[in-house]
Amino acid sequence: MNEKYSLEELEALHEIARTLARPDDIKEQLQGVLAVLSDRLGMERGMVSILDARTGEAWLDVAHGVDVRAGSVIYRPGEGITGKVAQTGRPLAIANLGEETHFLDRTGARKKLDRKELAFLCVPIFHQGRVVGVLSADKLSRDVADLSREVALLGAVAELLGKVVHYRAVAEENRRLRHLLAEARRPKTRILGRSKVIRDVLRLIDQVADTNTTVLIHGETGTGKELVAQAIHENSRRSKGPLVRVNCAAMPDTLLESELFGHERGAFTGAVTRRRGRFEEAQGGTIFLDEVGELSPVAQAKLLRVLQEREFQPLGSSRTVKVDVRVVAATNRDLDQEVAKGRFRSDLYYRLNVFPIFLPPLRDRGPDILLLADYFVVKYAEQFGKSVERISTPAIDLLMAYHWPGNVRELENCMERAVVLASGGAIEARHLPPTLQMKPVELRSRSRGKLEALVGAYERDLIVEALKDTKGNQSQAARLLGTTKRVIQYKVRKYGIDPQRFRNRSV
Repeated sequence: MNEKYSLEELEALHEIARTLARPDDIKEQLQGVLAVLSDRLGMERGMVSILDARTGEAWLDVAHGVDVRAGSVIYRPGEGITGKVAQTGRPLAIANLGEETHFLDRTGARKKLDRKELAFLCVPIFHQGRVVGVLSADKLSRDVADLSREVALLGAVAELLGKVVHYRAVAEENRRLRHLLAEARRPKTRILGRSKVIRDVLRLIDQVADTNTTVLIHGETGTGKELVAQAIHENSRRSKGPLVRVNCAAMPDTLLESELFGHERGAFTGAVTRRRGRFEEAQGGTIFLDEVGELSPVAQAKLLRVLQEREFQPLGSSRTVKVDVRVVAATNRDLDQEVAKGRFRSDLYYRLNVFPIFLPPLRDRGPDILLLADYFVVKYAEQFGKSVERISTPAIDLLMAYHWPGNVRELENCMERAVVLASGGAIEARHLPPTLQMKPVELRSRSRGKLEALVGAYERDLIVEALKDTKGNQSQAARLLGTTKRVIQYKVRKYGIDPQRFRNRSV
């Protein structure tokens, strides 16, 4: 037998080696190692911190007996005991934590403990001669006969962890870079949403914004087509130029030419001054043609000419105005059908539909409904000086069950009304419009049945798996699934899931 270690210590090292040999997730392996240190060697409140090779900072990644979120505790180079070990690559041991001024206890795990009864052990984790992390743990001082021997034992464990912690650091760095890249690519916008369909829209905005390509936004009324047009403009090279909005549905043929292209004084009765048109006003910027599908055949012909020639003559003028304008149009009509029926010019349609963006209706953005509802509650509570802070569960049920024919605009109006009616700190079901409260039961059941049961079962399984991966942490599960904590809480209640049972799941 190796006299350096006792039989119990050798058995613990053997179990740690077996734990690291399992085909588990790396984080689960590290949690398993810390559990062995606690159960077999009396090393409580174990922590593995990973070194950021770029900054030299050590951030807490895995902990046992410490209730703290991964990544929330960071030690700068040389800061505290963990920071010193990470910076120097040399182990440190404190026989009496009560007398150590450099011990920071960033996790707060020892606030209610008598530090004089605790020893603290901290060793570097190496991979190929480079510090990649730090392993630390407490042990009751009365159980420590030889401090240097305890440090050597923990150092032996750190040697076993080297490759695993290196892989973990690489994986986390890749995840961080992907997150930064995703954030960097998220265009500047007032569009709210975390659902996949909205992320797809934002990706398209990012791809097309910094070009001069003509964009046609398809979407039902109230879905936020103007916000998409604004996002395209604000993320383009034309952002310092004007964004001129034109509501084609509100423009009669008699005024269209004058409105879009301007007129000279005396061009027609009532034209007492010279007027610039909307295209000329948008010079160097973007013109947004909203509800372009409402244009009459005459108006379509005039618009097609300026899109083709990029020049026009103001009404009553012989001068030609050349324009440098980016065109973004929007429609709530199915223009393919309109073209097929002869109600919309195919040549104009193809000119406009160079880069189509389809904006989904709110009913297809399930995870975003509560996110938007919360946003509108905060907005109108502040505007009206009310103390409304949340939405009650019965009200959430109604919001999630409704089909939202008026989309985001209808939801905003609904929440504004609810805030006005609310007398306490919560939006109750009775504060919502009758259209939400009086939906016939037969209408709900008609769209559900077997398909909804299958979808519900699949959704429940996804949430359960996410909660298993995050040890019952609903916020982290929400991030894994690309939704909000509120949505997860709602679904947990709906499916009768108990997150507590995942918190102490064996590794």
